[in-house]
Amino acid sequence: MPDPPRSSDPLRRSLSSWQVSRTWARLIREAECLWRVDVRAMHRLAAQELGSLLTEVPPRLRRRVNRWLERFGVITRLNP
Repeated sequence: MPDPPRSSDPLRRSLSSWQVSRTWARLIREAECLWRVDVRAMHRLAAQELGSLLTEVPPRLRRRVNRWLERFGVITRLNP
């Protein structure tokens, strides 16, 4: 997923960053939800997807993504 576009308008930049952070958190939440399915193959798929997402989140968005993860009530957190 690409970083938010750079813009000279601070409000537009902030909104874009907010939207991208929320999207990352939603993807992580969805991958985590797969853990609730009692099927071994789904757990494997969830682990692969979650691992991939955790490495793809841009470092500068991790604090914001963590805030969304807290709001979504999921266990996963990103290292700063």
